[in-house]
Amino acid sequence: MLKDFNLDSVIRKIPDFPIPGVLFYDITSIMMDPEAFSWVIDKSVEIYKEKSIGAIAAVESRGFIFGAPLAEKLGIPLILVRKSGKLPGDTIKTSYKLEYGEAEIEIHKADIPQGENVLIVDDLLATGGTLKAAAELLEEGGAVITDVFSVIGLPFLNYNKVLKGLNITTLIDYDSE
Repeated sequence: MLKDFNLDSVIRKIPDFPIPGVLFYDITSIMMDPEAFSWVIDKSVEIYKEKSIGAIAAVESRGFIFGAPLAEKLGIPLILVRKSGKLPGDTIKTSYKLEYGEAEIEIHKADIPQGENVLIVDDLLATGGTLKAAAELLEEGGAVITDVFSVIGLPFLNYNKVLKGLNITTLIDYDSE
């Protein structure tokens, strides 16, 4: 069992970014602290090592930071969920709404494991729109999505309603703006 770590103490909070009135939770400070970064990866391994997961789908770009070492430690493939236009070859894509606009993501068709359980990983879970789009895209490609993981969760933005039916795991939650 991994000892507890005060993750809040290393997360930088930046007021009024990217727009006035928003408090931004910056995960880059986790990576500046080797103990914190190691704890996040070790904790995520502890959570998922006994689960039947065939691959990890990490969302661009900060999801890659946490998804890649988790996939490596679990010995499973890493699927990249990228912004549109970033992947060569045959892809599937979808558009979705963000907190501050719209975006489009894509995945290589050949990277989606048919009938396999895929864990979606991102750094911060806010409204759930990006992870829902990723889940729908992976399911369209033939994967099974049951779980999403994020280092930081903002449950006051009601992501649980958007991601209804999925197991949501976060390492730390902030319950107000």
